[in-house]
Amino acid sequence: MAERMAAREAIALICDAFTEHDVADLPAEGEGPIGWAGYGAARARAARRTGSAESVVYGEATLGDGRRCVVISFEFGFLGGSLSERAGDRLETAYTLARERRLPLVSLIATGGSRMQEGMIALSQLQRVACASVLLREAGVAHIAVVRDPTTGGGWATLGAGADVILALPGAQVGFAGSRVRPADADPAAYTAEGQLAAGQIDAIVRPEDLRGAVTFWATALSSAPQGDGAAAGTVSPGDAVPPGAGSGTTRDHRASGPRGIEPAPPPYALGRSSLPDSGWDAVQQAREPGRPRGEAYLDAYFTRHEPLRGDRCGGVDPGMLCGVGIRDGRPVAYVAQCGTPTVPAGYRTAARVVRLADRLRIPVLTLIDTPGAANDAAAERAGAGAAIAELFAAMAAARTPLTSLVIGEGGSGGALALAAPGNTWVTPDSYFSVIAPELAAAILKREPGEVPRTADQLRLRPQDLVELGVVRGVVGPPAD
Repeated sequence: MAERMAAREAIALICDAFTEHDVADLPAEGEGPIGWAGYGAARARAARRTGSAESVVYGEATLGDGRRCVVISFEFGFLGGSLSERAGDRLETAYTLARERRLPLVSLIATGGSRMQEGMIALSQLQRVACASVLLREAGVAHIAVVRDPTTGGGWATLGAGADVILALPGAQVGFAGSRVRPADADPAAYTAEGQLAAGQIDAIVRPEDLRGAVTFWATALSSAPQGDGAAAGTVSPGDAVPPGAGSGTTRDHRASGPRGIEPAPPPYALGRSSLPDSGWDAVQQAREPGRPRGEAYLDAYFTRHEPLRGDRCGGVDPGMLCGVGIRDGRPVAYVAQCGTPTVPAGYRTAARVVRLADRLRIPVLTLIDTPGAANDAAAERAGAGAAIAELFAAMAAARTPLTSLVIGEGGSGGALALAAPGNTWVTPDSYFSVIAPELAAAILKREPGEVPRTADQLRLRPQDLVELGVVRGVVGPPAD
């Protein structure tokens, strides 16, 4: 079990300075809104024990790099960190403060849920938090949650699970059902931070000593940052790996030119082969080489630091889809990177979540395309493959933040196209993009296996073919010496 800490101890883990906001609480009256016998005395004991007048502390803080934020911290020692009407007042005020001052909100959560001594008055605070959360999202302000031990009930189902980024301390109890109300035969591992990470419900588990750096990264990356010049640093001129006509595709739109004053992320340099394939089948074989650089290598080369956003928040994780936010040239870029495997529905839903988050927070998006196609087994169909792909297509089409895509390997059918930026997609020399895999095309056409190479040529899937057809903007080359 994780170590439990007081509200101000948790604040000290992440902040260089903290200014607690005074709350003009009215004197506690009697036994509360529903007349629970002994409630007044219990509140008084909790206040003496913790030094807090309620279960929630909030104020403004300065993080490690001077970044300002608004911090909410729960005092679990005050009646189990439970939500009450007065706690709801404090939460709503903290959300409003973050929204009006456009400061990221950091919630350090440790709560057992709604306070039963206030009955439905306590439970209704969840609606207040939900309304405040909607207003914060509409204002384009980020919410970072750190779930401590324990985080259960309505506190998890609003402040925790509803945050943009969810970090957890190791061993923390995390789940909607607390330990005393869940079924006796329930698997206890499902209610831990580690279990929630495996189920795609949280983004990362962070040790206490690393929490300050992690929170500072996310508060910085998800806040307004200086924009670069938008130069396509990975683009090479004709005569290097680019055939005539590179960059003259006919499908460009606003996402390639920096809407809302945001510069698009430049496509990465190619890390693999620099020579173009002679035939379509050569292109396919090069893209399928086991030793070819994959998404992780591209992310490491592109960013000075990158951190994951993991899981689809529906119980699914796709290890072959890397998502998150990285820092390049001092500014944040959200990323979605396929890793050469068939993409499962959880991967598409996670990607859509990241694209929508980036769009709301005005962060450019980079997608790296590398998949033989969407997973097509029975498990994928039961998990809603079609709906998940449609969700990502819709997120990409609706995004007003600039999108940049690079095909770094296989571009297999709609499972790859769902990640492609309309009008701002590039390719590497060792990649291909095709309506269907050549083997499958040959099978549909009832051709012999020996005719697969000819079919690949007919599909016109080589990088240079894609440029000539106007499907992509150009071919990127290796970094300059």
